[in-house]
Amino acid sequence: MILIYFMVGIFAAFVGALPLGASNIAVINTTLKQNAKQAFKIAITAGIAEVILSYYALHCNMVVSDFFNNNEWVQIVIAGVLLGVGAFLLFKKQTERSSKRKKLTQSKYVTGFFLGILNPPVLIYWVIAFSIMNSNDIMLSLQSSVTVLFLFFSGVYLGKLLTLYFYSRFSLLIKSKVQNITLVVNKITGALLVVIGVFQVIKLYTF
Repeated sequence: MILIYFMVGIFAAFVGALPLGASNIAVINTTLKQNAKQAFKIAITAGIAEVILSYYALHCNMVVSDFFNNNEWVQIVIAGVLLGVGAFLLFKKQTERSSKRKKLTQSKYVTGFFLGILNPPVLIYWVIAFSIMNSNDIMLSLQSSVTVLFLFFSGVYLGKLLTLYFYSRFSLLIKSKVQNITLVVNKITGALLVVIGVFQVIKLYTF
């Protein structure tokens, strides 16, 4: 029976990671431009960041929820950044020199962690997720046993890791069928970020 917390952790993380976000796009981008091994490095630390955010949401879920509800400017800034970066990638012209510059040594582990941890919507998701769990008799709090917490957060990590892995595998299918992949990736990534940004704006002023 206690293993249900492990399964719930996997499912909750999978649902939360399924919509396209910064980590997902980074994994797709890295898989297409480099390889799946480099993308998996991003997934490893993005999973750690997911565990930290979910733990923080469990620790102070009411505080986190109130903060974002009472500080509309945070949501506006997030939407603005998404729209700005998306528009830049969407209309940017690809050159060989710019692509070579991007080959400077960058830690994929650091990239994955920061993309995962600097993700306020994930905090809101986990606040909602914990509310749903507790309303369905899956009681979870920091007062739960160490075993329960370990199983749940292990499930969260695995769920995030698996979701990003599936995104990477799917990207490989695209890579084998598309030419001029770098330019295409920039356009797709930019379009996705713009769509996410627009959705954030719509959600901000309609809900």
